[in-house]
Amino acid sequence: MTKRVTRTEIDRREFITLLGCGAVAWPVVARAQQPMPLIAYVSSASADASYMTAFRQGLADLGYTDGRNVTVEFHWAEGRFERLPALLADLIQRRVAVIAVGGVTSGLAAKAATTTIPIVFLAADDPVKFGLVASLSRPSGNATGLNLLTSELTTKRLELIRGLVPTASVIAVLVNPRSPESEPQSRDIERAAGAVGQQIRILNASTDRDIDAAFATLVEQRDAALLVTNDALFSSTSRDQIIALAASHSIPAIYDRRAYADAGGLMSYGTHYLDGHRRLGIYTAKILNGTKPAELPVEQSTKFELVINRKTAKTLGIDLPDRLLALADEVIE
Repeated sequence: MTKRVTRTEIDRREFITLLGCGAVAWPVVARAQQPMPLIAYVSSASADASYMTAFRQGLADLGYTDGRNVTVEFHWAEGRFERLPALLADLIQRRVAVIAVGGVTSGLAAKAATTTIPIVFLAADDPVKFGLVASLSRPSGNATGLNLLTSELTTKRLELIRGLVPTASVIAVLVNPRSPESEPQSRDIERAAGAVGQQIRILNASTDRDIDAAFATLVEQRDAALLVTNDALFSSTSRDQIIALAASHSIPAIYDRRAYADAGGLMSYGTHYLDGHRRLGIYTAKILNGTKPAELPVEQSTKFELVINRKTAKTLGIDLPDRLLALADEVIE
């Protein structure tokens, strides 16, 4: 005798089958809906694709890939420090997992905005001096990072430009007075210049117009050279302007990073910024892995580079000494 299966029994079997499939599928769906950690990179400078690539590489070194298991956003203030507080306030409301900052100014703004969200900084000057951390070995609080020692290398830059242009009676120093780093930078340079008996002249500039005026003043001083300090305005939004003015007025200049020399500047000496950004990514990944900022000592940069643009030197009529060329990590032809 054939057993008759009712519609109710069929519906019940289909439901049980679907329930069995759903028991496997539901956790997968739940996991897929969980948002990836958001990392915000904040800098007072202008966008730099090479820094973005290096930062992502540092994350990848510890297994984090942007778009796969973490989301990375880059925010650039383009030399306008006043943009930072509102930018950071928005990120904090969005519950960002880690704030990575490029520069002391951005780091100070982040510290003022939050005492709980982890901050990883890339500082061009001593982070203890500016209050970013309590000490290098024991940062405490919610911040740690890397010291690029950019400002500490000022004395070496002064020696290099004096050696290249020994006839320069005055070395002008371009400083942005709006930067929190300007006063200590000026003091360090004055101290270094006094130690070697070099006359210097501080030229303040915080806008493109100020930079034009500073060069006009510099042109009046014959037998002068120029040292450009570390600053987001100078190194990003106004970099090409500074290089062009130095070229048009035949002023030998030295800068703090190779991007200037790559763009036509005469000479640069400083930290390897790409490696610094890669290390910044690694530190950020360590925090994502559960390490607290207070447990990560501030790392001191160990990679420095002297880059000379030989083509620019020829244009300026400068003979590059063999001893200087021997010291160079790279000579751009």
